[in-house]
Amino acid sequence: MQFSALPVAQRVAAELSLPPREVAAALALFGEGATLPFIARYRKEITGGLDEVQLRDVRDRAAYLTDLEERRAFILESVDGQGALTPELTQRIRDAETKQALEDLYLPFRPKRRTRATIARERGLEPLADAIWDGRLDDAGAWREARAFIDGLKRAAADEDGAPGVGGPEPEADASGATLPPPEVLEALPDAEAALQGARDILAERVAEDAQIRGYVRDVSRRKGTLFSRTLRGKKEVPEAQRFRDYFEHSEPVRRVQAHRVLAIRRGEAEGFLAWGVESPEELPGWVEARVVARRPAREQLKEVAADAWKRLLHPALESDIKAELKEQADEEAIRIFGTNLENLLLQAPAGERPVLGLDPGFRTGVKAAMVSRTGAVLDTGVLPLHQEERFRRGIGDLVGKHRPELIAVGNGTASRETEQAVREALGSISGSGAPGAPSAPPLPAVVSVNEAGASVYSASELAGRELPDLDVSIRGAVSIARRLQDPLAELVKIDAKSIGVGQYQHDVNQTRLAKRLDEVVEGCVNRVGVEVNTASPALLSYVAGIGPTLAANIVRLRDERGGLKSRKELLKVPKLGPKAFEQAAGFLRVRGGAHPLDATAVHPERYGLVQRMAEDLGTDVAGLVENEALLARLEGALDRYATADVGRPTLEDILSELRRPARDPRESFEAPAFRDDIRKPEDLKVDMVLQGVVTNVVAFGAFVDIGVHQDGLVHVSQLADRFVRDPNEIVAVGQRVRVKVVSVELDRGRIGLSMKGATQGKP
Repeated sequence: MQFSALPVAQRVAAELSLPPREVAAALALFGEGATLPFIARYRKEITGGLDEVQLRDVRDRAAYLTDLEERRAFILESVDGQGALTPELTQRIRDAETKQALEDLYLPFRPKRRTRATIARERGLEPLADAIWDGRLDDAGAWREARAFIDGLKRAAADEDGAPGVGGPEPEADASGATLPPPEVLEALPDAEAALQGARDILAERVAEDAQIRGYVRDVSRRKGTLFSRTLRGKKEVPEAQRFRDYFEHSEPVRRVQAHRVLAIRRGEAEGFLAWGVESPEELPGWVEARVVARRPAREQLKEVAADAWKRLLHPALESDIKAELKEQADEEAIRIFGTNLENLLLQAPAGERPVLGLDPGFRTGVKAAMVSRTGAVLDTGVLPLHQEERFRRGIGDLVGKHRPELIAVGNGTASRETEQAVREALGSISGSGAPGAPSAPPLPAVVSVNEAGASVYSASELAGRELPDLDVSIRGAVSIARRLQDPLAELVKIDAKSIGVGQYQHDVNQTRLAKRLDEVVEGCVNRVGVEVNTASPALLSYVAGIGPTLAANIVRLRDERGGLKSRKELLKVPKLGPKAFEQAAGFLRVRGGAHPLDATAVHPERYGLVQRMAEDLGTDVAGLVENEALLARLEGALDRYATADVGRPTLEDILSELRRPARDPRESFEAPAFRDDIRKPEDLKVDMVLQGVVTNVVAFGAFVDIGVHQDGLVHVSQLADRFVRDPNEIVAVGQRVRVKVVSVELDRGRIGLSMKGATQGKP
């Protein structure tokens, strides 16, 4: 049996080296409408414990293969409808294992615009082309046949009654028996050379559309071809073009080119500074000629056919194919990196329910301030003039004295270091005054730099208008900065992920695939952490498995009407939230202080009865079992007694873990990063300085690190560790605190080079 004839689940299992039974079970769950987070968390027995990454791969590969089979069926039907489906072609179509291979086979039968070959066929030259291709004519015979064809046209033109459709005789036939075209074609075919050219056009297209030839030259070009880029004439000295000067005269093997270079070159092309292409190996034109000429006697005619097919049709087509492949591969790599960075950013440690003063720095317009409560409610706002020291100091003192924030969040954009310094000086004066900083007063708040990427986008959004209708757009950014320190995940889900600034050429990649991947990342993070149903925003609720925007809005409406939901069961009262959505969502929604002790945990309601039985066996109730280590230790030794056909060891261990630490936040503990007060701008940097920094972005060629100078430095992949690093994500992650050494400062190019070599650097 051919591989392509195997069932989709079996093929996916073989390709991904996963157990066929579990793959089939996972695909069945997806087919029933189950979400990826739900399957990964609550159906481990059925899938054999496949994790989210494996489940995503299974789903996506199955979708590709399903599309492939649908396309295969369409092509078979289309070719059959044209009366061209032979047993041999049928088998080749059935054996094709990729969409590219299928399209190569379908190419000769696809509807196409009029080409030179189409026009030649319309002029009746296909019999001549067939005679050359089939070996019935040598070069001399081809010339004789072409002259005979032209002579026939001339005779038809000379006979004024010879035109068809006007009552005269039928058109003449040439030596091969084919009907001659109307006399008006004579003007387009004045001599034998013109007839031979038309025949060659037909054969060149035939060669270029041969699936085996296309497949071979494409494969060789992938393995041995060279990608090149050149600056366009007159653009080399343009200032804006200098960002791409590494690619003004660039070439490298296709098989080695990295995703970020492809995307950079394409950006340079889009902005009108670069041109790029693919040079094929030198031997390919000769290979095509040998394949075309073979043992056919019309060698000179066929050499011209091969040269034309290569230069005019094959090479441009395969160059286009390979450029498209490189773009797709680069997109996938960039999307993967973006997804990883976004996940790490969303899962940064939350400061938690602590009152925070958020500051959105600005020189000209002043520092926008927003004081938020432990739950994120806006308590106070204002604008503090950064350049008026006394007014700024007094403004900070008033806000701190009145609201007692535990943290001050300063956005890391323009004027951030100046704002931080001014805040620290203001806090110092408060401490020295004996007012809020006196021994009996609470400790002064810590000052924390917060990545403000996307805050301005949120401020002007429709969502922000609904959440903060009474606040000016400029103040909303300060609220967002304060809230994202309290809970990065809850606040960042309100912002279009592409605006958060942790991607690589995110506006150049396939936007549909990017949006899908980022949505999945957000969904995965939200469900991993869990959501408090009575305090979550609609934006956060919409990412819970099985919910979406409509149900999220309905949940908020119902909780507002009832003054909060008292149990998970009440979710079934939400309009349009049926049993299926409840099954998918309930385990990820928390009801703090709910009617059932497990409503605040990740234990799914479908297992409440099981936990009840465990508690009864231990002589207590469910509430008495939660966080009771003595009883849970006894339960651990007897877990297997509760195993059933659909509840195995994985689920039992998850339940035990949740009972020990109910609703545990999987994110790291919060720790504020610290920058040197004397380093505020790139000019302050010196080579060999060792600084603390925070990773803001990870890309294929390294990591960008905020060291507190308003401009991120780059740790090239070669400087990440004292060993070879293939993937920067092996070493660093967005939000990670690192120690770096300054290795270069290029003020004219706006570049800061950093190194992490020589220091122990661990992932968070």
